[in-house]
Order: sequence, then C-alpha cells, then structure tokens
Amino acid sequence: MASERQIHVGGVPIGGGAPVVVQTMTKTETANLQATMDQIRRVADAGADIVRVAVPREQDVEALKTIVVESPIPVIADIHFNHTLAIKAIEAGAHCVRLNPGNIGGPDKVAEVLEVAKRHGTPIRVGVNSGSLPKHLRDLEFTNPVEALVTAAVETVALMERLDFTNFKVSMKSTSVPNTIASNRLLAERIPYPLHLGVTEAGTKWSGSLKSAVGLGTLLADGIGDTIRISLSTFHAEEEVKVAWEILKALKLRERGPVLIACPTCGRLQFDMDSVVMEVERRLEAYADPIEVSILGCAVNGIGEARHADFGITGAKDAGMIFSKGEPLKKVPTERLVDELFAEIDKYYAAGKQVVVDDAQAAEAAAWLAENEDAEAMTPERLAAAEAEAARLEADAAPAPAIDEAASPVAGRRFSRA
Repeated sequence: MASERQIHVGGVPIGGGAPVVVQTMTKTETANLQATMDQIRRVADAGADIVRVAVPREQDVEALKTIVVESPIPVIADIHFNHTLAIKAIEAGAHCVRLNPGNIGGPDKVAEVLEVAKRHGTPIRVGVNSGSLPKHLRDLEFTNPVEALVTAAVETVALMERLDFTNFKVSMKSTSVPNTIASNRLLAERIPYPLHLGVTEAGTKWSGSLKSAVGLGTLLADGIGDTIRISLSTFHAEEEVKVAWEILKALKLRERGPVLIACPTCGRLQFDMDSVVMEVERRLEAYADPIEVSILGCAVNGIGEARHADFGITGAKDAGMIFSKGEPLKKVPTERLVDELFAEIDKYYAAGKQVVVDDAQAAEAAAWLAENEDAEAMTPERLAAAEAEAARLEADAAPAPAIDEAASPVAGRRFSRA
C-alpha cells in the first residue's frame, strides 16, 4: 500500500502516490568540494533523483553551503551524534536532513533540530537500523528482531508526532533481507508516512545487488516503499543508482533508458554472444528512450520469444538477423550484428520513431531464418499452433454431453431437445 502522506525534498515529491524516488550517497569526503560535486553530477547523470552527503564535521557544513547551490539534484545532509551539525546543515540550505533520534542525544536534542526544521520548511528522514537499536530493545532484538525494528520505528514516529512535526519520512533497515521485508510490511500497516527502503550494508556490487533486488523488489511489488537506496561496497555511487533503476524497470514502476533482453546461452551458441551483449549494453547507454532491445543466441526459437522487442538480433556462426517487433529486417554477417543493429535503431529515430523496412532485405532475412530454424524445436508459435489444432480435433471428436433433464434444478423449464 502506498503511503498516505507526501513530503517534498527540494522539488522531488516522496510518498502519497508519487513515483518511487531513486537516491544514493556520495562516497567522498564532503569537504572535498571538487570530488563531491563530480560524484554528484555522475549520480545525477545516472538517474539519481536525490543525493545524500555525510556531514560529520564543521568543514563539511561549510562545503554543504556550496553543494546545495551547485548540485543538479536535491541534497540530504547525513547527521549522526551531533545535533548541532544537524541544525547548521538546515541553516546551510540542505533540502533534507537524515537524523537517527536514537544517537542524536535524546528527545530534547531532537526537539531543537525540529524547531529549526519547521522554520526552514526542511523535511527530516528519521529511522532505525538493526545495528543501532535503542538499549531497551536489545533483548527483544535477539528473540524477535522484526518486532524490535518495528517497535523502534513506531516509537520514533510517536516522538515526532509528540513534537508536532509531520514533515518526515521513515527508514527502517536491516542487513537481513527477510527481516527487512517482514518489518517494512508491518510498519506500512501502522504508519501513514513515506517509507525509505534499503538493505543496509548489503555487500559487494554482486551480492549486494542481489540482496537488494530480492528485498526491495519484494516490497515494491507489494506496493510498499516510496524511495530506495541501494547500499553497495563501491566507491562508484553511480553503480548504486544503476541497480536501483534496474529494479524499478523490472517491476515496471518507472522507465529510464533502454531495456536489454538477452538469452542465457546454451550449447547451440555459435558466436561470441558475451561480447555482443556487453557491447550492446554499453552503446545503449547513449539512448535515453525506453526502447526494448533483445539479443538471441541462436535461431532455434526464431524471434517468437522476443516478438515484443522494439529491435533485436539473432545470430549464427557466419550470419545473423536484425528484427523488429517479431518481423525480420535484414540478414547481416555476424561480425556486423552490433553495428547494423544500431544503424536500424538510428534510422528508427531519424524517421520519427518509425521502423524503416527494405522489402528485399526483409525477405532475405526471413529466408535465412527459415533455413536456420530447428524444424523440431517447440517455438512459441509452434506451441500455440499445436494447442489450437489439439483443441480443434478434440471439439470435432467429442460428442455433446448428455443432460439428465429429470435431475435438472430447472426441470420443465428447459427448451425441448426433441
């Protein structure tokens, strides 16, 4: 269920039915202004809607004053332990402040920060983390970690409401994927505020991406979550953004850039598909439109499995074929597959998003496909035809079922079958 409340971080709406917001965090020392701004621009180019920067020192606050002005996307100041820095970050123009009430010095310190936030209209991200639960919940954490997380989050929300502050979103993270899923499901039923999702300290680009996709993807598929951050052990924050977008695209929640479909390869493969897929993926980064591109490793399945793709290629040892929406476009030498694919894509855009078909080339490609298809392979088209034929034969052979008129609950009111 989508959150009822909505806040705005800069000009970005979060919650209340707004599209799921992608955010990340810089890996640089915030006081290193050049390095921080360079990374912010990279994550913005990769598709980040919001960026967070760590503010553990006074010199980071000074840099923040420039960052919030020069950043192409809204900036969240990440504060721990020092409520004075939170106040200074708000006054420096941060578009939002991340605050953990459990480590900022108690309710009185939180109240001081919120008073300043109210005056500036600055939203707050509050939250709990499996690694920093309040002391009174430590025992519960060992016996019921999910309930411990939810209790801490609900207590945090209650504190904000007691302080008459509702301009906030809530983050509740765990290193455990099952606990992250279970706790956020429970919390979503109990509070109306926007939820920030993440699997904290998820791991490397490989393992962390998988854990995040499982955890966040499950919740997002349930309609839970308003903004996401992928936490990976990498110095390249843009990699987190790319993973976030792939999750949203896979769930059809947002569109950004092309979608690449590629078969998993098997013993029928006759060309270097690994290289082709990598080259196509790299070159697709230059296209902002959400077109769908498919790469099939052989002609066994024809192009039926990718008939929905805007463009695609299917290859063999010496030649391959470019197709669009299930229809052959041209036969080309294997070494020219990628170049010819992008030539057709560029023609499509030059023609105002119209597929350009050369009838002679299309006929040659169709003939090549017919020659290279496995005559016995159960393609989607053949499967559909076989099922239709079986249904027809069954209908022709089966006699009409007899009806016992006497046992009918509407005996005497049926039409005559005599």
